[in-house]
Amino acid sequence: MNNILTLNAISDKANVAFNENYTLGSDVSNPVGIMLRSFNMHEYDLPADVIAIARAGAGTNNIPSDKYAETGVVVFNTPGANANAVKELVMAALLLGSRKIAESMDWVKTLKGKGDEVGKLVEKGKNQFVGPEIQGKTLGIIGLGAIGARVANAAIALGMEVVGYDPFLSVESALSMSRHVVRVNDLDTLIKTSDYITLHVPLLKDNKGFINADMIAKMKDGVVIINAARGELVDNESILAATKSGKVARYVTDFPNDALIGEENIVCIPHLGASTPEAEDNCAVMAARQLVDYIENGNIVNSVNYPACACPRAGAMRICVHHVNQPSMIAQMSTILTAEGVNIENLLDKSKGNYAYCIIDTNTHVSEHTVEALKAVEGVFRVRVIH
Repeated sequence: MNNILTLNAISDKANVAFNENYTLGSDVSNPVGIMLRSFNMHEYDLPADVIAIARAGAGTNNIPSDKYAETGVVVFNTPGANANAVKELVMAALLLGSRKIAESMDWVKTLKGKGDEVGKLVEKGKNQFVGPEIQGKTLGIIGLGAIGARVANAAIALGMEVVGYDPFLSVESALSMSRHVVRVNDLDTLIKTSDYITLHVPLLKDNKGFINADMIAKMKDGVVIINAARGELVDNESILAATKSGKVARYVTDFPNDALIGEENIVCIPHLGASTPEAEDNCAVMAARQLVDYIENGNIVNSVNYPACACPRAGAMRICVHHVNQPSMIAQMSTILTAEGVNIENLLDKSKGNYAYCIIDTNTHVSEHTVEALKAVEGVFRVRVIH
């Protein structure tokens, strides 16, 4: 029996991926896998039997992925599963950034009790909330992945001009985008020409405060900035100064913090990007299926700390090896298997940064002695045999 521990509430839809050999729950013992959403694992005591963690969502800043990689624990996420939900929120943010809708609704509440005067007061006071239309304006999209590509298509449909920047654009995203999206290879070109700018990039060690005073200075006067990616991508002090000076007309963020809440021309949304039942269902199912495929077949798809490495089974036994990405590792493993008379039917090895993963299929029985010899190779983190 494979126990899967849940550290957050997970949609019941995840059960479609599990058969009678799995138990999913928040109180299971000796789990081999973990499913979670926002639970902070940085101070978490990871159970010894865990081999994989699946985040039902895209962001994994709540998981110490590199630390787990060094013990051969694969961390999965679910890119694209919540893309439509986030896209829809970004489209709402475009309108919130233009039309001062949030402020106008707050103001209307102050008219409660005015009786027959409400109509006249509305007509008199509405001018303070005038804002431009988005049709015909230029939207700059930084990051054209699953979400960014959908935002681009939706903005084109609403009559906007769209400029996109993504040096790592995938073939899948490129094929899914409207031909009217203009791709630029220079970020400054996007920054200087866009009336609206929306961020769709992951938070990495080297891009914290990506939107800062220097970058804002290059933008158009009165630009609207939308952040539904990660709060730390935008420097608080810089955005506060820019909204107060009018350089940035509005900042709409899905990541409130104390410095931004209640400030003029800053709209804070309480992290609603993926908060739809459809997105939660999609993420749960996708995360569960990735866990099952890894547990049963050793295939890795959508991992943040290990490379994508998947292939059909080509033998009765599969050996999965997590190792450091350095020369001679494959040669050492092959030498050990050959010495034990093990015939390799198929071998696939992929790397990602400092870490690599190898799948070896064989029709020959692999002894415990052979497995221990593989584990003893310097630079090997984990060896798993799947029958």
